[in-house]
Amino acid sequence: MGAFQPTASHMQLPSRAILVFLAVTFLITWGVVGTYIVAPERAAALFGEISGSHPLFFLATWAPAISAFLLVITHGGLPGLRNFLSRLLLWRCPVGWVAFILLGLPLVFVAGSLIKGGPVLVPLPPEGAGPVLTVLVMMLFLGPVEEFGWRGVLQPLLQRHMAPVWAGVLIGTIWGFWHLPAFFLSGTVFASWDFLPFLVGNVVIAVSVTPMFNRTGGSILWPMLFHWQLINPFWPDAQPWDTWILAAVALVIVWWNRDSMFTREGAVTKVIPTCGKVSVRAVQ
Repeated sequence: MGAFQPTASHMQLPSRAILVFLAVTFLITWGVVGTYIVAPERAAALFGEISGSHPLFFLATWAPAISAFLLVITHGGLPGLRNFLSRLLLWRCPVGWVAFILLGLPLVFVAGSLIKGGPVLVPLPPEGAGPVLTVLVMMLFLGPVEEFGWRGVLQPLLQRHMAPVWAGVLIGTIWGFWHLPAFFLSGTVFASWDFLPFLVGNVVIAVSVTPMFNRTGGSILWPMLFHWQLINPFWPDAQPWDTWILAAVALVIVWWNRDSMFTREGAVTKVIPTCGKVSVRAVQ
């Protein structure tokens, strides 16, 4: 007898995978960060001081992606993983969204910085732009990787049961609280931030990216690029004004896409595309 080949129906993650995804994601991240909070001296002695470039910080950040890959491989095997990763190739996107990611998001940070009396761009170090570009590349392998979990797995599963706008609100809330332990961890950027604006910002971002996610047929590529712009080291510190500006933008996005945001019709609900293909709504 030949090896079992999962069919398209077998590959699909059941809705109960939501609980497994959240359990694994929080267990990894809160376990790693919690160790440094509960026993900082012992953790530092064993693993070294935690920082944004520490391997364990990467592990904690990659938890949503790790959880996503485990679930996809469990239910779809290597063919399912290949089909899942094909969502990285969904590059077609409405031009308005492309402009918002490339131009709109930077303008949000510039405007927020100017309101608080800050610079237009982050001042370059004496070494020039090289070190900042290095950080920019490193950032590509931090936050954007989370999108394999949040938009890759959780968004489609939630949209089976609720309208996209509420899926975005729920994901943003979960996403925000997933970061909570980092606010008690010295040596990371979160230690100097206020949690409430950050939580609001996570909800705003998750809601804002939702219509783009559905319009591109479940692309993981564009949410990753969106996330990358949010942590671009060239943009100035604009807190908390960037959050409030993005909140206003999110209201406009929801209103503009109200026909699709409050109904599950047309929402992406498959985690693993059939035969590596995703049904893409018309890009206009």
